[in-house]
Amino acid sequence: MNRNEILSSLKAKPEVSVLIVGAGINGIGTFRDLALNGVDVLLIDRADFCSGASAASSHMAHGGIRYLENGEFRLVREAVRERNRMIQNAPHIVKPLPTTVPMFKYFSGLLNAPLKFLGWLEKPSERGSIIIKLGLIMYDAYTGKKRTVPRHTFLSRASSLKRWNKLNPDVANTATYYDGMISNPERLALEVLLDAEAESPNAHALNYVSMVSGQKDTVILRDELSDETYEIRPQLVINAAGPWIDFTNHSLGLSTRFIGGTKGSHLVLNHPELRAAIDGNEFFFENKDGRIVLIFPLYDRVLVGTSDIKIDHPDEIRCTDEEIDYFIGMVERVFPTIKVTRENIVFQFTGVRPLGSSGAKTTGQYSRDHHIEVLSGDWTNLQFPVFSLVGGKWTSFRAFSEQVTDKVLAHLGKPRQKSTEDLPIGGGRGYSSDAAEQKRQIDGFAAWTGLSKERLQILYDRYGTRTEAVATFINRDAAVDEPLKTLPEYTRREIAFLAQSEKAIHLDDILLRRTMLAMLGRLTKANVEEIADAMGAALGWSVEQKTAEAERTLRLLADRHGVRL
Repeated sequence: MNRNEILSSLKAKPEVSVLIVGAGINGIGTFRDLALNGVDVLLIDRADFCSGASAASSHMAHGGIRYLENGEFRLVREAVRERNRMIQNAPHIVKPLPTTVPMFKYFSGLLNAPLKFLGWLEKPSERGSIIIKLGLIMYDAYTGKKRTVPRHTFLSRASSLKRWNKLNPDVANTATYYDGMISNPERLALEVLLDAEAESPNAHALNYVSMVSGQKDTVILRDELSDETYEIRPQLVINAAGPWIDFTNHSLGLSTRFIGGTKGSHLVLNHPELRAAIDGNEFFFENKDGRIVLIFPLYDRVLVGTSDIKIDHPDEIRCTDEEIDYFIGMVERVFPTIKVTRENIVFQFTGVRPLGSSGAKTTGQYSRDHHIEVLSGDWTNLQFPVFSLVGGKWTSFRAFSEQVTDKVLAHLGKPRQKSTEDLPIGGGRGYSSDAAEQKRQIDGFAAWTGLSKERLQILYDRYGTRTEAVATFINRDAAVDEPLKTLPEYTRREIAFLAQSEKAIHLDDILLRRTMLAMLGRLTKANVEEIADAMGAALGWSVEQKTAEAERTLRLLADRHGVRL
């Protein structure tokens, strides 16, 4: 069903078992799990799917080695297990990532680590080689016998400088362990969502629909495009609004203070020297002030981050000048001869981690764990319970969604029918990283669709085995599948596929989330306008709409992402 058909069906049949408010990764993961288990479910978001906190991640699927010293062993165990599942279930997007930790002292932290574990130490202290070695031994143990990623390695100063010749010569050791890289988190979330709708005719997702209010048995929704309102009657509401959970509860007449989030910002750099220096490795290290930061390989760009700043209102966040100066300066800690300037920045982004309200004295000690807060009964003046999803992170979204779904199924009196543990996601279904197997698949797509093998390889790198669906769509009107003049790596029919088949509403939905074009600094004013024209042709926009969408996107890029074209 398309958007208009879903909205029309809500008018005709306002009853729904579960309403999920918030289409970040926790909401989308729960949406899929409920759909798999036969629940009629409606997912809404006031903006685009995966456009809030979930769009501001560090692109890591990680077990959280640094959570060990906080004593969060259950969280680390779960996250390592879920990291391995992400690599297996979405191999077209999530891949093993060598992560290198440079250390500048041998014995530092031996006395401080136990104090921090017990919660008696507030000020960060530098971790030396011995402490990190012990942590990595524990971390490897969580992977178990099923080694999705290799064990860690430890290098001396001489071997480290030989391996990375731009590395700070003051380094004592380096350690390299493996986590996962999520190359395009927004696409991963979208494919989870599309899988859910394909699985069940009673699972529907709507972007640009907000929840206005709720009372007794009714919730009022508003279409942000038409301003039309809809009354629906859910049996249960899941509040998956992330940093906006307390604001969402307030619109239901509920006063809560569940969230105590922290802001995390990142920069994307076009810096070939730095990209060559890290050589495909993430560098994950302590800066001089004790903050854990990263230098991350993102295609041919470099992602640097992240901050961890307490913030009260998620709508007011921006990457500040102070954060930018901090990120530029932190590179010198590891690569002192490599100079980064503001001219290297092609994109910046920031988001709020939806962490539970905490009494911890430093933001680094805030728990990254997740839990469900249930509001129900006479106190709420509502005839349906509200489940608020507090905390969580990208790596553990599947496990958190499973816990939520089990609780929902128990409330509805339904048994679990299917598990998502080993369920492939989108283009990861049947995907192979083996070159010979990839060639066999692409040869098959070429015979079926008539597209060139060169073109199909580009699509396979972007969409995995969803290439077949993309290529079939392109081939239906191959006569107009001409490359974009300003961006020949894309064609007009590919843009049309993203617009018509992936629920894109605004131009920035494609530029920021259906593709990596904005984040990787591939945009110019000319190709923004050309993509607006191609998207507009696919969706029936007028000339005025195309112009308005291009202007809206340029303003958004400048305001929120520091991109002025």
